[in-house]
Amino acid sequence: MSESPHSSAPLGAALRGAADTLARAGVGDPLVDAELLVAHVLGTSRGDVQAAAIRGDALEPAASAALDELVARRAAREPLQHLTGRAPFRHLELRVGPGVFVPRPETEIVAQLAIDALRAAASPSPIAVDLGAGSGAIALAMATEVPHARVFAAENSVDAFIWTKENFAEVGADNAQLAFIDLEHAFAELDGTVSVVASNPPYVPDAAIPRDPEVRFFDPPAALYGGDDGLDVVRVLSGVGLRLAHPGGVIVIEHGEWQGAEIRRILTADGWRAASTHPDLTMRDRATTALHP
Repeated sequence: MSESPHSSAPLGAALRGAADTLARAGVGDPLVDAELLVAHVLGTSRGDVQAAAIRGDALEPAASAALDELVARRAAREPLQHLTGRAPFRHLELRVGPGVFVPRPETEIVAQLAIDALRAAASPSPIAVDLGAGSGAIALAMATEVPHARVFAAENSVDAFIWTKENFAEVGADNAQLAFIDLEHAFAELDGTVSVVASNPPYVPDAAIPRDPEVRFFDPPAALYGGDDGLDVVRVLSGVGLRLAHPGGVIVIEHGEWQGAEIRRILTADGWRAASTHPDLTMRDRATTALHP
């Protein structure tokens, strides 16, 4: 006999069904996503969901209906973070949604490079700048993990700035300041005083098509595409960084795995010293650093 639409369903069975649906849609980690969606519906953690499934807990009809809707949207490849409204980044959990680039795990190494340079700065109150802050991931990581630093973030997309502003307010880092301003003209009052200039700029070549539907259809184009070779904004960043940084200051730029050599060339030609490219945790080249002359 079939279950009544108003009866409870085993949570474990709901998880397996959701994961099967997501797997058929080509989602990379279907069980993880299913667990996170159930956790979101129930207002709990993924670990609690796993424990509840082992115990044989039931999923109430309203929760089951909410899960079905979210699974259908995820199967259509809407980003998981848009459905939950949250994206983890290092020790932070940031608010995200349509209009802002969803922070990726690979960007955590970019933040680490910036944090390490900021901690090594000689000043007792070093200054860092995040250009094109998006969700605020890099800026807020620097501000919270290096509390003696002063961090300034610039964002010039109205849609993204809504999310940046919300995350700055929610995290509440007193040493972080946000400005709605083009990165090319950002923070002239800081010229020659900055220890770390960090950025995750748009770096996808205009003609390239991102493989993942979540990126191709849902990330804002302004956060993805960077001109014919993807490096138009990097060229701007190099000049802005030279203006902002003090001698010995560091620039940290995220990029695609194939772009390190060309970015080192751009930075070196502009006068930066010791340009070096660093891999992420998957051993793909992910960021290039250099020192202000």
